[in-house]
Amino acid sequence: MKGKKGALVALASIPLIMTLGNSMLLPILPQISNELGISAFQVSMIITVYGLIAILMIPIAGYLSDRFGRKKVILPSLIIAAIGGAGCVAAAWFMNGVSAYWVILAGRFIQGIGAAGAFPIVIPFIGDLFKDEKEVSKGLGVVETSNTFGKVLSPILGAYLGTVLWYAPFIAIPILCLISFGLVVFLVKKPEAEEQPEKKALRRFLGEIKDILHEKGRWLYAIFAIGGICMFVTFGVLFYLSETLEAKYNLHGSSKGFVLAIPLALLCLASYGSGKIIGQNKALMKWLGFGGMVLLTAAMVITGFNNNIFFMVGFLSLSGIGIGVALPCMDALITESIEKENRGTITSLYSSMRFIGVALGPPVVSLLMTRGHWVLFGTMAAVGTVGGLLTLFAVKPSEGGNKEDKPMKSGKIRSNPLQRQRAR
Repeated sequence: MKGKKGALVALASIPLIMTLGNSMLLPILPQISNELGISAFQVSMIITVYGLIAILMIPIAGYLSDRFGRKKVILPSLIIAAIGGAGCVAAAWFMNGVSAYWVILAGRFIQGIGAAGAFPIVIPFIGDLFKDEKEVSKGLGVVETSNTFGKVLSPILGAYLGTVLWYAPFIAIPILCLISFGLVVFLVKKPEAEEQPEKKALRRFLGEIKDILHEKGRWLYAIFAIGGICMFVTFGVLFYLSETLEAKYNLHGSSKGFVLAIPLALLCLASYGSGKIIGQNKALMKWLGFGGMVLLTAAMVITGFNNNIFFMVGFLSLSGIGIGVALPCMDALITESIEKENRGTITSLYSSMRFIGVALGPPVVSLLMTRGHWVLFGTMAAVGTVGGLLTLFAVKPSEGGNKEDKPMKSGKIRSNPLQRQRAR
């Protein structure tokens, strides 16, 4: 990792900024609704449209990054995200009411396209950047920590900026995207000529992806699902906690933001620690991931028995630790087990599943809240149980985390692709 810390910092800035660009708006949604005179459903679409277009565009961005190179996709994507953010600022500044709303929605649509080609491409880029699997795992831990730190910072920063000017968070988005653009331009070097991705015809490329999914589908689909489950629980719980703090405990603005940041801060620390210790040991990745899902499930079960705010924040923080432990393990397993030329597309499918979890969490929880406290957290516990069972039975790395893996049958990982790549 020595000599590439600058590149890692530049790449880690992307998930931080993309997370802020979305989650920073959550605390100010009521303000936006009041300023523009729109309904709660309309204002929720400002978040939803960003995620929906990103889900559709992420696989396309993954293919383009495999064909033309990671950096050539990331840089234009950051500019597109900045343009979308600037459109939102212009609408808020020069327009009013429903007219401003529709332009803001269009800006968020464009911003979602940019986000699809930025953060999801970082995961395979880390796999390309480092040769040693242990360094790949550490790098992915840093990226996951940066992503989570954005979630920690966003409710606090968004609420604070909203007290200054209701559309101030929109102003911050293009500025942050341009900062990240500059970091990537100057700190991330172009791959050497022999490391450039092979340009394949689309038909051949799709055939290879189909073969990978056919051969390794069992454990790949399991990791896709686990990533979606983690994000579903994270954003569902945050939505529930935000609504409860405001409706029941009359906490607003930055005070609410600081409480929301507690479980996210522990998730962030757990992500960093998990990325540091897993190294290249795939068996450890599996069992740490399983332990994280068990902790998540147990926390959901216990929270279902008591709705006291201190009790809930404490056990929801434990669930955050479980998620923080599990995610870097899933990131590392999927990145280190797919060959470089197909890594962008496969990891982009994984990122799409995570975005689906983000999009589903709040609306599903809003429906479950009407059914009662235990029904809500019992459902979350059931979802966590599914994630734990998938980790235990479907994710099957080589025994002992050896560098040379066994031929894959029934979902087992084949020989280590990074080793084969170096041998070429």
